[in-house]
Amino acid sequence: MAKNKSAFSSGSGVWLWLGVALITLLLDQLTKIAVVGAFQLGEALPITSFFNLVRVHNPGAAFSFLADAGGWQRWFFTGLGVVAAGVMVYLLRMHAGQTLFCLALSLLLGGAVGNVIDRLLYSHVIDFLDFYYGTWHFPAFNVADSAITVGAGLLILDELLRVRRGK
Repeated sequence: MAKNKSAFSSGSGVWLWLGVALITLLLDQLTKIAVVGAFQLGEALPITSFFNLVRVHNPGAAFSFLADAGGWQRWFFTGLGVVAAGVMVYLLRMHAGQTLFCLALSLLLGGAVGNVIDRLLYSHVIDFLDFYYGTWHFPAFNVADSAITVGAGLLILDELLRVRRGK
C-alpha cells in the first residue's frame, strides 16, 4: 500500500515541476515578444557600460554553433529539443520528490521548449541579452538560454551533493 501512495505522491508532484517549466517558458516567450515588438533586427539599446538589449536571430545552437549550416540544423535542434523535453518530463515524473534535481530539470525543460517554439515559428531563436567588455561581446542570449544554463549548473550541483552523500 505504501508503494501506491509513493507513486501517487510523485505523480501529483510532477505538476509543480511542470508549472515551474511553464512559468520559465512563458517568461521566455513574453520577453521575446516584447523584444520583437520594440526592436528591429540588429537594433541595440545600451543599458549600462557592459550590457545592451539587442535583437539578434540565431539559426544555430549555443554561441551560433552551426548557424551557417544551410537550414538542416533547424530541424535537428528542434528534434533534439523535443526528444530532450520528453526525457525530462519522464524524469520529472519518476523523481518528483527530488527537489534540486527537479528544479534543474524544470528550468532545462522550460528553456528547451522556449527555444523549440522559436525554431518552429521563426526558423531561428530570438536572442536579446548582450553583455560585453570594451569591444568584446559575449554571444547574445535569452531567458531560455539562461534557464538552461542555471538548470545545467543545478544538475551538476545535485550530482555533486548526491556523490557526497554516498548515494
